[in-house]
Amino acid sequence: MKSNRILLLLICCVTLLVGAAAFAAEPLAIPTISVGLGKATKPGEISAALQILILMTIMSLAPGLLIMTTSFTRIVVVLSFLRSAMGVQQAPSNQIIIGLSLFLTFFIMSPVWQQINTEAIQPYKAQTINQDQAIDLAVKPLRTFMLAQTREKDLALFISLSKLPRPRNVNDVPTLTVIPAFMISELRTAFQMGFLIYIPFLVVDMVVASVLMSMGMMMLPPVMISLPFKILLFVLVDGWGLVIGSLVKSFA
Repeated sequence: MKSNRILLLLICCVTLLVGAAAFAAEPLAIPTISVGLGKATKPGEISAALQILILMTIMSLAPGLLIMTTSFTRIVVVLSFLRSAMGVQQAPSNQIIIGLSLFLTFFIMSPVWQQINTEAIQPYKAQTINQDQAIDLAVKPLRTFMLAQTREKDLALFISLSKLPRPRNVNDVPTLTVIPAFMISELRTAFQMGFLIYIPFLVVDMVVASVLMSMGMMMLPPVMISLPFKILLFVLVDGWGLVIGSLVKSFA
């Protein structure tokens, strides 16, 4: 038994020595990665590189563009107001509110994105228009959507702040001026809807507080009693259907 252990130990030592000798004789090759600039032999190579660069830039700016140029801002603000008005702090959670806002944004913006795909992306892929024409055609439906939701007062504010000459029509207004005007218009509309959402829940809080004071139960927090009634009222009137329906119809 002892001799077997010694033999096994010798075999292991020989194996290690052979492996070390082989490693010393042929060192392990470590792969390297190099990035450099070469000469382009065809115009298509330059175009492909620029397209990849533009695509990476757009992907990095996609979250900001989604928030600034779509219906996402209004939806997420209204849903946040709804949660605050009901008095529930973590139901639904932030992830659910943002997820619901994203899918509602996809639903509302789908006609605009389909128009962009039909008029700009597909002709560009078919090489019937160039890149500049594709960008102009892609921005046009998005501008139409934003201008339909933007107040003239907000648009005039940013035109005056940018010190631009008076435009003859909305087509002369730069897109970089339309986007911030659209955002503050969305915030104003969202706060108006949030105020209307607060009113029925505020009435429930006032009624519950009055009943508790009349019963002499002033040490009992009214919010603890009114919360179940607010949830019950919201469920009975199909609150989610009313809020989501109003949000979607507000963009019509």
